Amino acid sequence: MASKTLCYIFSTIVFLLQLHFSAGQTVVKSAYWFSGSGFPASSIDSSLFTHLFCAFADLNPTTYQVTISSSNSALFSTFTRTVQQKNPSVKTLLSIGGGNANASTIASMASQASTRKTFIDSSINLARSNNFHGLDLDWEYPSSASQMTNFGLLINEWRTAVANEAKNSGKAALLLSAAVFRTSSYYGGFNYPFQAISKSLDWINVMAYEFYGPSWSPKEAGPPAALYNITASQISVDTGIKAWIQAVSPKKVVLGVPFFGFAWRLVNANSHGIFAPANGAAITSGGAIAYSKIKDFIAQTSATTVFNSTIVTNYCYSGTTWIGYDDTQSISTKVTYARGKGLLGFFAWQLAQDPNSVLSKTGFGLEGEKEEKKKRKIEQTEE
Repeated sequence: MASKTLCYIFSTIVFLLQLHFSAGQTVVKSAYWFSGSGFPASSIDSSLFTHLFCAFADLNPTTYQVTISSSNSALFSTFTRTVQQKNPSVKTLLSIGGGNANASTIASMASQASTRKTFIDSSINLARSNNFHGLDLDWEYPSSASQMTNFGLLINEWRTAVANEAKNSGKAALLLSAAVFRTSSYYGGFNYPFQAISKSLDWINVMAYEFYGPSWSPKEAGPPAALYNITASQISVDTGIKAWIQAVSPKKVVLGVPFFGFAWRLVNANSHGIFAPANGAAITSGGAIAYSKIKDFIAQTSATTVFNSTIVTNYCYSGTTWIGYDDTQSISTKVTYARGKGLLGFFAWQLAQDPNSVLSKTGFGLEGEKEEKKKRKIEQTEE
């Protein structure tokens, strides 16, 4: 009897310790690494992050198996080991899909139980064989009521399979996340499957950027990722996040920030405010430009830089070129916003666009932590 009692007590203590450890994982500070960027994984300062996404694995349009291209095979197989050299505790997730993936292929896969199973089983095998700690689905985007339903079925079945695999293998269960639209329903009012997300995903990565861009809003230079809007009809981070946290717990929500911006060609160089008249893209064919290139542009042209603290966005202009983007002020304000809303954390797309970790350190690293500690100290003093 004493032996059984001791075993019970020991088991209870172990369970409570595991529960405490799990409960302690309250913050996600993460970013995507894109293999096609040319930025080596070895250059990532992983000490700034809790989680890193390796992008992207592919979905075979015929078999619906998740695969890694031959050009990425060696990079992906060593990704976890590489980033853990600087931070042994960082967790890695293999991301599937992406903005350049064929959304109809993902939709087709998700439409049938048999093809969902093929996807799920192959993804788990691929994650385990390449030493990832989790899996991430970037489906851009489920665009009908049936596709949203199928998305829910997919992640529920994925969670069940992940749990069974962990039980059978004796390993920790793989993490599951998904990149989602900036607000809780897609164009046309198609709601995401909130119950399935709450039940089956560890978190969602809300892509709270690309609100305005020269390819789809060529006639006005709009803020690509403003935290707040000027009028109720405009898009903002706040509007989308409020919709999401009405639908799911804030602790399921990870806020996305862009390490890139968009460049427009102004109609009149003397009219250079937010929503100034424009005539399409500048600098690149689609106007997209990495943060590092934006800083180069500012230095080379002596561009005027502006931080609009009302809507929380940065922009710069020189001649007829106008660029909207997030700089250190916007990033740090968004991180504070995420904490204030009780969100699980934040992520960035993508690391190659901030090669010197300027934005990462401000929002995700030492500077962000310093600001948070300073804020807490002030609050304690006031109390």
